Amino acid sequence: MRAVTPIVRICLVIGAATFFSVAAALPGPAQKLGPDGAPNPQASVVDEETLLNQAPRIEGRIDIPDTRASVLIQPAGRKWHYFHEVLLHRAGAIVILGMIAVLGLAYLVLGPIRISGGRSGHRIPRFNGIERFSHWLNAVSFVILGLTGLNITFGKMLLMPIIGQQAFARFSELAKYMHNFVSFSFVVGLGLIVVMFIKDNFPQRVDLDWVRQGGGFIKSKHAPAGRFNLGEKLVFWFSLAAGVTVSVSGYMLLFPFSVTDIFGMQLAQVAHAVVAVLFVALILAHIYIGTLGTEGAFEAMATGEVDLNWAIEHHDIWLAQQLAKREQEPLPHQSSAAPAE
Repeated sequence: MRAVTPIVRICLVIGAATFFSVAAALPGPAQKLGPDGAPNPQASVVDEETLLNQAPRIEGRIDIPDTRASVLIQPAGRKWHYFHEVLLHRAGAIVILGMIAVLGLAYLVLGPIRISGGRSGHRIPRFNGIERFSHWLNAVSFVILGLTGLNITFGKMLLMPIIGQQAFARFSELAKYMHNFVSFSFVVGLGLIVVMFIKDNFPQRVDLDWVRQGGGFIKSKHAPAGRFNLGEKLVFWFSLAAGVTVSVSGYMLLFPFSVTDIFGMQLAQVAHAVVAVLFVALILAHIYIGTLGTEGAFEAMATGEVDLNWAIEHHDIWLAQQLAKREQEPLPHQSSAAPAE
């Protein structure tokens, strides 16, 4: 092997020196220093949020037909998680606990609305068997759905620390199946209620008089009403709207991706949760007014009959219509008004 001549060696040294001199003169990335003056290797790193904002959906390539499986990361999922784990907890607690506090205050300050004339000892039919069955089918279904749904939102914070993780997991699995299957009976009950009661819940002129007279909450005034007063009509229409919303959104969640994509699924979950919380607050007020808040009201759905004086004070126009159907016989001698036992 021939030895490297001195001339070649000198040329190599000069070439290397020239290369490194030129490389040093070229502009390069500035070395960012930390607060202590030392080089910071992470100073130029782009954070994850910036990357997600630049590429809202990070997808890969797949061979299976389900294209949804190719989505690896999407920022909307984090927003949904923040809503479900933070915003929903706070807003739901404020709405539900706030309603309970308002109802408790109303009971302490106003107390129950008594039958001013006392019980007459005579009763008149108000709801027949199929009407009561529809109401209780819907009501019991709603209670089960409400409790199992609240477990999804608040169970990890309230129930799991008490019964432990394993028991909570078993309970939540059972609650999920109950929530899914009881939803069908809720929809059936809601449909029956709409068919039977919608004709009596349209606005009428008497509803304005009911408002002007204080809606029955002012003892010195009489608020006239037909079969349902304005407050009951509002509960009916709000319940119908909320029931349809939670049913449609709920079945979208029960049968995922059948009619929409991941974004639609997230919107369905948000709508389902928000409307369900408001629905629970509304029904809490409805339960209070129909039980503790108004003397004699619960009997309408419990036995199907109400006291005659209760009907005169709360639904006088409806009572007059019922008596007109029986040829307007005197109140105490109505054949359909049986003495209370």
